[in-house]
Amino acid sequence: MRAVELTAFGGPEVLRLGERALPVAGAGELLIRVAASGINRPDVLQRKGHYAPPPGASDLPGLEVAGVVVSGDEAAMAEAGLRVGDRVCALLAGGGYAEYCVAPVAQCLPVPQGLDDVQAAALPETFFTVWSNVFDRGALKAGETLLVQGGSSGIGVTAIQLAKARGATVIVTAGSDAKCAECVALGADHAINYRSQDFAEEVRRITAGKGVDVILDMVAGGYVAREVQILAEDGRLVIIAVQGGVQAEFDAGLVLRRRLVVTGSTLRPRPVAFKGAIAQALRREVWPLIEAGSIRPVIHSTFAAADADKAHALMESSQHTGKIVLTW
Repeated sequence: MRAVELTAFGGPEVLRLGERALPVAGAGELLIRVAASGINRPDVLQRKGHYAPPPGASDLPGLEVAGVVVSGDEAAMAEAGLRVGDRVCALLAGGGYAEYCVAPVAQCLPVPQGLDDVQAAALPETFFTVWSNVFDRGALKAGETLLVQGGSSGIGVTAIQLAKARGATVIVTAGSDAKCAECVALGADHAINYRSQDFAEEVRRITAGKGVDVILDMVAGGYVAREVQILAEDGRLVIIAVQGGVQAEFDAGLVLRRRLVVTGSTLRPRPVAFKGAIAQALRREVWPLIEAGSIRPVIHSTFAAADADKAHALMESSQHTGKIVLTW
């Protein structure tokens, strides 16, 4: 099979289309003929040598795919209601940049009705991540307010739509007025241009000083101190990436007085059972919303697999809104 390999650690130019042997599905797994592969920030980190695959995972990048089931553990597939020939999308621990990949059956979901392969490949990584961190860990409820740092990212556009569909008010930050407008068009109630506005001051203004209930943060670093200041009582800060650095100082007194929660998680190394539970929640709570058209994947660009380097260059430029997808 063809696969996008890392010839070294470095810039986008280290991605090369090569040949690999077909993977073999084991117990509890199935083999997918991949039609499209989603691109995510962790892929960029892996390419740079900063995010190694978990033990036992493929060394190929790629955390999400869509395609057709070609073989697998028949008993596990039957229990999940899947069979050979079904169109599925899957969350992976690695190996998605290839014409074929193996996925745990528990981490596979049927492609929602009405979606093509590119749209389906854009679902797993962001929807699993947002559900786990905003609704499970962050416990966002209807009537509460969510702040999303980086509203135009793949995670951001998913968080906007899911939070709005579940009755929350959504505030986002983005890096330009145009991106802010795109976030509002997707359903965000307020958008803050972090390059020209102080997001903490704007949140205080928007919330009349109350603050927000949940913050989804992909920056960390120097953002954490300001985020703690703008959390409402019993607020929750959920950190899912550290693009701004791993060190942070903040007022611990505010955490005590306002009963705040500062937490975070990474999804990739979590066990299959954990990810499978998220998959079942998505199928139950979110897939009907997608099929009804009230939530949709946002695709910025598609690239042929041979142009994975160009796709990564776009990802790093941050000039996109929504998802970037490779096609096979």
